[in-house]
Amino acid sequence: MRLQLLSDLHLETESFTPTPAAGAELLVLAGDIDSSWAGLELFRDWPVPMLFVAGNHEFDEREITQTWPVLRDRCTQLGMRLLECESLVLTDTAGKRIRFVATTRWCDFDLFGPAQRERAMRAGSYFMKVMRSTRDGKPFDAAAVREEALTCGDWLSAELKRPKSGWDTTVAVTHFAPSLRSADPRYGNHRAPRASATPTTRCCHLPICGFTATCTASTTIVSSTRAVGRPGWSATRADTRARARPPRTGPSWCWRSSARSR
Repeated sequence: MRLQLLSDLHLETESFTPTPAAGAELLVLAGDIDSSWAGLELFRDWPVPMLFVAGNHEFDEREITQTWPVLRDRCTQLGMRLLECESLVLTDTAGKRIRFVATTRWCDFDLFGPAQRERAMRAGSYFMKVMRSTRDGKPFDAAAVREEALTCGDWLSAELKRPKSGWDTTVAVTHFAPSLRSADPRYGNHRAPRASATPTTRCCHLPICGFTATCTASTTIVSSTRAVGRPGWSATRADTRARARPPRTGPSWCWRSSARSR
């Protein structure tokens, strides 16, 4: 299956017109597309099916719990399939069954270990104040984000460990990055942006996320982040086993499923 990936477009402040990638069979929107949601209208009548995974900024100045059903309805109106702690099996043109497991994932702030969790949460608190979101009438602070992350993480871990049944390969889609090694190197060791990454169980063929892109020895992490990646960012060539290809132009990746799968 050839995938087109877009994330972190931040159309609430950026000017960008998405265009379909030639040959893509599915568009994956991995979050932070437009905090106002107005830019989602650009994807109406997209020529191929669309999967949408919410980013943190889709909830800016909103009540988290109440926003989920409203956002889901909006996506349905535009022909998108919103996935949150859900899996979906799609069949590509070659007849291969691809299981997509997806969740925003949020951040548990344990990337640097429990001893550094408090410092990571303090760094993350700044961004939660910028979001100005609430959950059940209370500020959606770093502690609340961690609670959401643990719930998402438990679901994702259990889902990825399920015995193969009815699918040939698995693609995991999250907004928050699955590894410290996928953090943008331009940030160095600054804890605030790096604290946005959260480890994910490596039980899938291809992890897709927002924020950044990189490769590890065991798997490929694919991302396409326009707003974060634009200034001087160059994509890392992806692991040939997953056959992910960086685009010649524009914030879009295509991936074709290979014979090896999980």
